[in-house]
Amino acid sequence: MKQSKVFIPTMKEEPAGAEARSHSLLLKGGLIKQSTSGIYSYLPLATKVLNNIEAIIREEMENIDAVEILMPALQQSELWEESGRWNAYGPELMRLKDRNGREFALGPTHEEVVTSLVRDELKSYKQLPLTLFQIQSKYRDEKRPRFGLLRGREFIMKDAYSFHADETSLDEAYQQMYDAYKRIFSRVGLNARPVVADSGAIGGSHTHEFMALSEIGEDTIVYSQQSDYAANIEKAEVVYSPNEKHDEIQSLTKVATPDVKTAQALADFLEKPLDETTKSMVFKVEGEFIMVLIRGHHEINDVKLKSYFETDNIEFATEDEIVNLLGAKPGSLGPVFDKDIKVYADNYIQDLNNIVVGANEDGYHLLNANVGRDFEVEAFGDFRFILEGEPLADGSGEAHFAEGIEVGQVFKLGKKYSESMNATILDNQGRAQSLLMGCYGIGVSRTLSAIVEQNSDENGIIWPKSVTPYDVHLITINPKKDDQRELADQLYAQIKESYQVLYDDRKERAGVKFNDADLIGLPIRIVVGKNASEGIVEVKRRDTGDSEDVHVDQLVNYI
Repeated sequence: MKQSKVFIPTMKEEPAGAEARSHSLLLKGGLIKQSTSGIYSYLPLATKVLNNIEAIIREEMENIDAVEILMPALQQSELWEESGRWNAYGPELMRLKDRNGREFALGPTHEEVVTSLVRDELKSYKQLPLTLFQIQSKYRDEKRPRFGLLRGREFIMKDAYSFHADETSLDEAYQQMYDAYKRIFSRVGLNARPVVADSGAIGGSHTHEFMALSEIGEDTIVYSQQSDYAANIEKAEVVYSPNEKHDEIQSLTKVATPDVKTAQALADFLEKPLDETTKSMVFKVEGEFIMVLIRGHHEINDVKLKSYFETDNIEFATEDEIVNLLGAKPGSLGPVFDKDIKVYADNYIQDLNNIVVGANEDGYHLLNANVGRDFEVEAFGDFRFILEGEPLADGSGEAHFAEGIEVGQVFKLGKKYSESMNATILDNQGRAQSLLMGCYGIGVSRTLSAIVEQNSDENGIIWPKSVTPYDVHLITINPKKDDQRELADQLYAQIKESYQVLYDDRKERAGVKFNDADLIGLPIRIVVGKNASEGIVEVKRRDTGDSEDVHVDQLVNYI
């Protein structure tokens, strides 16, 4: 393709408001253009890359017998009400009404639609297993769209759904999809790592995220340097090893702690190490108030709380609720009270005697509170985030942290949607049973952005060969000179028989052409310049920067 015919509006200056490298380079390189916050147009180069990514996905899906379909983006509210997610999903669900007042959602995902699609057609276990997938735009009303394509309100996603009669079949499909995802991300040139994850709003019992390592990742990965262990920090288990307590039990004492509202402020005021203080937090679990106690240097993990109590209906109590319940504001709370409130404590509270806790009176704390004497703990558990350097659950060594971009996720949904939406089949005994389901997603547009994050330098993008919009960038230094133009035309006709070629035939200065070439980042650059009359061109690799003069007779083989 001649570059003069392609719409590539490159920019000289850094685009305003672009926080991520990929966001900046995709805008600056003329691959995307913002329509409004979190919504972008994909221009010719980006569209070609997306097509290449999608082709790899389709090939790998076909290899595991997944069948492509296309479902509507506009979804009726009745389906979401059947599953119970119409109200539970939250403000990210884009809702609208038609002229008759009927409610719809712009689909952020398609569990409800695909369940309704198959429930009237699948009647017997003999029709299973079945895996359906689609590649389609999705919509989520993100509160804070950022990082360009990494967190947008409209994005392209590959979502797949598998249907099964038994757990063994679901396990097999899950593993097949897991392995296919590993191949897909490797083929598109991403350093992506599967990690144990939380299922979030999708639900389900078992899930892995595929995280592309990146400095601007919004998720923290906990991993081992000695094994393949990796988990999202929300799911990384904290291993508890009891530490024998030697402190002699002291008398409970109330002390004034004016203007002390945080664990660090309390530690400073009492001149104690932060890890010898505690934090008490009040939650509502299914409408019932509980208190959770952790040490001062730890952070509560609400995902682990939800898992422990087996519910998503957990939220922090409001300040007004806390004051009405305990008579004090957050910052002065503690477990020593005469109330019908159950106290749960992180495992590592067990390492402490003579605990410092809030007195449930503003501006006061209690010294030397002890479990069993001053308050009771309903249960100890792993309720916090792991710290870097702590031992890993697989015993392989210390926890290391890295930032990552989620580019894919696989879920075992089980019967979450089939039971609520009455999707049943007859088993081999002729009895009705709910379908077992799996759900598998890849953020296609997010993958495009993650590839740029990992494959770029200060000058621009460095496309992996598997997804590059063009293989070769052919440039004439001065198309006004007959020898250069004629040789370039000849080479263009010859090379495009074997490779995708972008031919820069524009009447621009050489510097502009070279800067744009670095920015666009095609794997090989061929420059037709001063040695054109001798049949010699310069060939440069974008990844290494190595260049060599090559005679046109050897050019195709050299490429």
